[in-house]
Amino acid sequence: MKGDAAPVGEGAAPEVMALARVVARLRSDIADLEGVAATKAVVERARGVVMARSEVSADEAYALLLERAARRGHTLLEECWITLGQLRVRKSAGTARIAPPTAPTTRPKDEPGGSPEFSGSPAFSRRRYLVGPHDGDGELNRLLARVADGLAAAHGGDDIAELLVTVLGAATGVGAVMIYTVAAAGGLDLAGSAGIDEALAEQWRHVPPLSGVAALEAIAGRRALWLEDPDEDARRYLLIGDPPGRWPTRAWVPVPGDGQPRAAIGFLRTRPGPFAADTRALLRRATRLCAGPLGAPERDRDAEAVEAVGGDYAAAVQLILDTMAGPATLLTPLRSETGEVEDYRIDAAAPESVDVAGRRGKELVGRRILETYPTVAGTALWEGYLSTLTTGTRYEGEPFTYEEVVAGVPRQSVYSVRASRLGDHLVVSWICHDTSQREVRRLADMQRLGNLGWAGWNLVTDTVTWSDQVYAIFDRDPARGPMTLEELPGHLVPEDLPRLGAAVERLLGEGEAVDQPFRITTGRGVRHLRIVAEAQTDADGTPVEVHGFFQDLTAQHDIEHALHESERAVLLQRGMLQAERALAASLQDALLPIPEQSLELAGLCVDVAYVPADRGINVGGDWYSAIELPDESALFVVGDVAGHGLAAVGTMAQLRFTTKGMAITGSPLPEVLRRLNTLLLHTRSDPTGSATATMVMARYRPRDRRLIWVRAGHLPPLLIRGNRAEFLEQPQGALLGATFEASYEQAAVDLLPGDHLLFYTDGLVEEPGEDIQTCLDRLAEVAVRLLREGLGETLAPTLAALCTAHRDDICVLHVHVPDERVP
Repeated sequence: MKGDAAPVGEGAAPEVMALARVVARLRSDIADLEGVAATKAVVERARGVVMARSEVSADEAYALLLERAARRGHTLLEECWITLGQLRVRKSAGTARIAPPTAPTTRPKDEPGGSPEFSGSPAFSRRRYLVGPHDGDGELNRLLARVADGLAAAHGGDDIAELLVTVLGAATGVGAVMIYTVAAAGGLDLAGSAGIDEALAEQWRHVPPLSGVAALEAIAGRRALWLEDPDEDARRYLLIGDPPGRWPTRAWVPVPGDGQPRAAIGFLRTRPGPFAADTRALLRRATRLCAGPLGAPERDRDAEAVEAVGGDYAAAVQLILDTMAGPATLLTPLRSETGEVEDYRIDAAAPESVDVAGRRGKELVGRRILETYPTVAGTALWEGYLSTLTTGTRYEGEPFTYEEVVAGVPRQSVYSVRASRLGDHLVVSWICHDTSQREVRRLADMQRLGNLGWAGWNLVTDTVTWSDQVYAIFDRDPARGPMTLEELPGHLVPEDLPRLGAAVERLLGEGEAVDQPFRITTGRGVRHLRIVAEAQTDADGTPVEVHGFFQDLTAQHDIEHALHESERAVLLQRGMLQAERALAASLQDALLPIPEQSLELAGLCVDVAYVPADRGINVGGDWYSAIELPDESALFVVGDVAGHGLAAVGTMAQLRFTTKGMAITGSPLPEVLRRLNTLLLHTRSDPTGSATATMVMARYRPRDRRLIWVRAGHLPPLLIRGNRAEFLEQPQGALLGATFEASYEQAAVDLLPGDHLLFYTDGLVEEPGEDIQTCLDRLAEVAVRLLREGLGETLAPTLAALCTAHRDDICVLHVHVPDERVP
């Protein structure tokens, strides 16, 4: 029997070491003999079956088995197992090879515990996930005990499979069992089966390492797979065995062992519907019981742990404590020469062990109790330690207050302590009851500020706990208590039911942590929530408790929704503005063509430059006109319509064509401005029109080189004669579209050969924060310099290019009087 001999450390006496080696060798020999005996028993039973069926002698039956094995490519042992498997299926021998106790009398449609499975939404069935005494834990234990008894007489995988079907079939609906082990090449080999015929066993005896094999996935992932939806499972997995109609639900449970599992047991159920929590627990525990017979025996872990650390008992216990949750320490008594306990030393501590001073885990190791906690001496706790060490009786003390001064500040905590003897040591665990309400207040404040609340569900006692904030989130009266799982779907937005149901199944069925958003309907409308939860599982991987929090994200969602709608509106508006700009630019190009080279009008050289503003996406209303009139004079106009976009372009077109029309008919220039002013005043109420505009207009007579000009709130033209530049004296003229009382006058200037005249819009000269006169003086200086440098032919585009920051549209019209030719 395993574990009879204590582990031997390196410091043991030679005779003890020799005895240990003898014991180990004898154990190995016994294991080999058991294997030979088991193999021989299988062969003998298979030979007996062949003798009975074929009415041949023992030697002839043995020869038949050898011949069949050679013909089918099997080993003799495999052929014997196949023969015995046929016996079980056909029931020709009257009894199975193993004789487990009689199956229990249970209602076949019920899971262990006697309650029918939930018939509504399976994911939200509380009954499905509950485990514990009220769910038939006593019945589960009786079934597991029968499995354990049967395993003692089982030989090989087929015996184990037959045992599982016989004992668990009525309670769980399992009609067939298939046991697979991982082959050397990574595939699966059938190690045992029950409830399936020989042909099916042969078909699935070797499974290659393919994707979509549930048994391989369960082994690789070290987690059970519960196939409960035949249609979905058929799409996701290669279903081993008959079509889903015979076994609509299946489970593949990896056989636990040291390291990566090397085997899995498949439970094929004849019953549809999900596996209840206690059914899952039963199948997991039954699989664990099969670990030893299937070649993954449970080892004497305490002994091996001690051996692994060279016989150091404290180190071995530390390895165990490192895997534990909660506070626990190993105390070693320090005795006087007379054998009395003088103190205790902490030789191992769990990571979550924290004392009143905040020392944690390994920080406690090596400390002495009376040196670290001197006030413990003479207390009931000290006497309890001594009593447990002497008698072996477990000590469970009443809560007591312990105070320690840390950095001059007294700290108090209330503890409940438990002590148990382990050899000549004590294992001590405790619970800290914090008397301060500060942590409670902090937790409540955190939940309120974060709009989240804590919740927990004990699946053993079926106890649900909600914090106050969860009731506020769900808009539920605390007097009604926490909401049950079955109630939740009634509050969900229907579209979220499948996603949340899948998350609940992962959490409560598989023990996986979840982070899932969902929506509920309350009296105050739809709320956007989030659940973040994790499960605590038992040794078999069955969830026994879940805890986590609900968070109300409604306010955040509303902000995100408003932001999204705002972004959509901005994108829509931007698209509309871009389309408007493209249309306005096209209209502007069509209405205001910019010549690629100089024009010659009435004996003058004319250059034009136009640069749009680089801010925004709208097209401006700057414009020009340079045409020759019927009387051989020339008309020059530069204007600036207030605003941008289609409205400005429309007004610009209206002014440009009206101006040209009236000038061609011979209207005086002041009269033209008066009529344009009236036109704008009448279109001011039109939302598509611009209200105001500035303009400068001049008519040049080539016969006497006289330039007659008018202005409407526009900057004066710049005349450059020789090395001198001056702005023409401005006649009276108000902004167009400003008032009906506006009056306009004209001025005249005689041009000379070699003169340069600039008409321009304010975008050429204005700089933010500068006086307009300073800007004009700078233009005059630059223009003179450029002419002196010989850039007269490109004066307009050069001036426009010098403006690096195009805050406004720039339009420049350069008129040059050629020098007189000398004959």
